[in-house]
This record gives sequence, structure tokens and C-alpha cells, in this order.
Amino acid sequence: MARRIDIHPTHPQGRLLKQAADVLRDDGIIVYPTDSTYALGCRMNAHDGQQRIHAVRRDSVRHYLTLVCPDLSSLASHARVDNQAFRLLKMLTPGPYTFILQASRDIPKRILDPKRKTIGLRIPDHPVVQGLLAELGEPLLSATLTDPSLDAPLLEPEELFVRYEKSIDLMLDIGACGLQPTTILDLTGPRPLLVREGRGDVARILDLDHG
Repeated sequence: MARRIDIHPTHPQGRLLKQAADVLRDDGIIVYPTDSTYALGCRMNAHDGQQRIHAVRRDSVRHYLTLVCPDLSSLASHARVDNQAFRLLKMLTPGPYTFILQASRDIPKRILDPKRKTIGLRIPDHPVVQGLLAELGEPLLSATLTDPSLDAPLLEPEELFVRYEKSIDLMLDIGACGLQPTTILDLTGPRPLLVREGRGDVARILDLDHG
């Protein structure tokens, strides 16, 4: 049976973060808050965890998940980042953006776009995520908590837990979270390409691109 843990949204308790990290180390999956919506997460190398995330979301295994990193140094160790991309990343992180980049060789092939060898990466601006990543000591493989039957991600933690408690191992509950997903930017070309407009400031991106 899944556990639901009430955790402080701005000053998360270390012992609770450790409990969540222990679940992840046992290859479990969790629901956790981000600076956009509640999300599903597992360890990058948890093959069963990845499959369970797809099952919870009722999406195809061809839907690519995102690697959630604590900072630019970690992100750059998992992707190929040129000077132009680094400039943009430095200005937009941490924040509600997902960046598509060429993956480094240490990324498991099963989580890459098989043709382009790319992966989505992001650095959330949220104390709970940052605390969890620090406790875990590695990135999270992640996806927005939603499924095809919903018009938008659920807002209330009680609704989320009732709906998904049989499919997850633990939920970190901070109360109501956001509804708008991240803005997705493809940084693999000569100029940033807006793939999806979300919570991140699109005008700011365009200003940077023309600057």
C-alpha cells in the first residue's frame, strides 16, 4: 500500500526526504511536487520504475520521460551542451522549462529518442525536488502525473492519492500544486525551437533568441 507523506513545501524535513529517497533506491516510484505540476519519478536506471510510470500514465513506452537534475553541472554531465545552449540554460534555470538536448553516452538507450539520441532534461525551482535530489544523489527519471482520460493534471493531493495509490509507492504531499506543464525547448538546432508553450515565459525566450 502506498504511503502519503505531508511535507513542508518550502522547508522540507530531511527525514521525510530520506524516506522518499529510500523508496527510490529500492526502485520504487513516487509522486512529488515540482514548480509546474505533481510528477511521477523513479531512478534513472530503474527499468521497472520506468515501465510503471508509463503504466500509470497509460501512455506508450515511446513517450519519452524527462531527466530531472539539481543544477547545470549535473545536467551538462548527462547531455551535450554547446556555448549557445549553456547561455540559455544559465538564464532559464532553475525554472519550469524542459530542454531537449543530445544525450551523453552514460544515458541508458531505453530512455532516449532512438533516432535522434536526444533526451529531455530540466532543473526545477522547488525546494522539495532540490532536497530530494540532494538526498538521492542522482537525477530522477520523471513525467507529469496525468493520463489520457484527464483534460488537465489533477490539482488536489487527495484526488491524486485516491486515484493512484494502488500504482505508486509513495506520495510527497505539499497541498495543491500547479496545473500548467513546463515549456519545452529543443536546443539541438542552430536556434531554440519552441516545442510546447507551458508555464515558462515564452516572451523571455524569444527575447533571448533575438538578443
